[in-house]
Amino acid sequence: MKNLFYVVVLAFILASCNQKSNLKEDTTTREPNSFAIVIHGGAGGIKKEYFTEEQQEAYTLKLEEALKAGYAILEKGGISLDAVQAAINIMEDSPLFNAGKGAVYNSEGNQEMDAAIMDGKTLNAGAIANVNHIKNPILAARIVMDSSSHVLLSGKGAEILAAKYGIEMVDSSYFFTEKRMNQLKELQGKEKTKLDHTAFLINNELIDDHKFGTVGAVAIDKNGNIAAGTSTGGMTNKKYGRIGDVPIIGAGTYANNLTCGISATGTGEYFIRTVAAHEVSSLIKYKGLSPAEALHEVLFNQIGPLGGEGGMILLDKNGDVYWDFNSTGMFRGYKKSTGETKVEMFEKTN
Repeated sequence: MKNLFYVVVLAFILASCNQKSNLKEDTTTREPNSFAIVIHGGAGGIKKEYFTEEQQEAYTLKLEEALKAGYAILEKGGISLDAVQAAINIMEDSPLFNAGKGAVYNSEGNQEMDAAIMDGKTLNAGAIANVNHIKNPILAARIVMDSSSHVLLSGKGAEILAAKYGIEMVDSSYFFTEKRMNQLKELQGKEKTKLDHTAFLINNELIDDHKFGTVGAVAIDKNGNIAAGTSTGGMTNKKYGRIGDVPIIGAGTYANNLTCGISATGTGEYFIRTVAAHEVSSLIKYKGLSPAEALHEVLFNQIGPLGGEGGMILLDKNGDVYWDFNSTGMFRGYKKSTGETKVEMFEKTN
């Protein structure tokens, strides 16, 4: 029996060594005082032919504005959490995106918005769900993280906490846009939700929301700390009370200094079922996959076969930017301390 014990122990040690040898050694490092930010404005059936030149320019300028807002904070030595928050604020204030001002209507004709933010250094996180009077939901998520012992608050409770800490509250009429109301009317009574679709006309107006409705940002500051945040209005004609992946930490939002920060956009139910953002981080940490390999594995081999669609942006511990999507396109962009900047909307270019 004693000899058998030693044989078992030896076999265990050899198996562990073999497992470790299969991992790819990470030999890259982050440049001192370097920083970066990457953002997205939704993914889906985003094709160039769906957008006029004026619309393309409008989206490009707004994405660039969001990048500059976050970058300015990082450049001055600010923390990644503040940079993520600033970038998302810009997109929440724009009717171009399905978050904040541009949030879509649920089946009852109301907005129900979700948001989350996470600190990769402490793994502290805050999220809110099903709110419709908070002008900038990402600010409320930050309050939950910084000023409560909770991670996720929903509905009235989230709004009470936000108001207590001075977050700007607005009447629900603030979120009204004719385009979003037209989208709801087109779907009401059909028991359908609209995520990705081909172009359709209402009163001769091209409804150009060929995308999933989420905005997000990931940043790394000069101290090497990563933060990730996401904000969404959900899906048009969703059932009231529906909560997607955005405020579910590890599904649509995740940050960990040991690996990466991630913000996702897409069919939230599938990102929840696969715990998508955390899965990418785990594949990097435990299986030694590169960020690009991990993103592809989750999007194309886990979410895709289930019927899910969307994309993710990622910023790793070395400050390198990655993104991937299994939909037609994704609004996305990044800006690094090296001066490298990119904004894209349509199919992948690399």
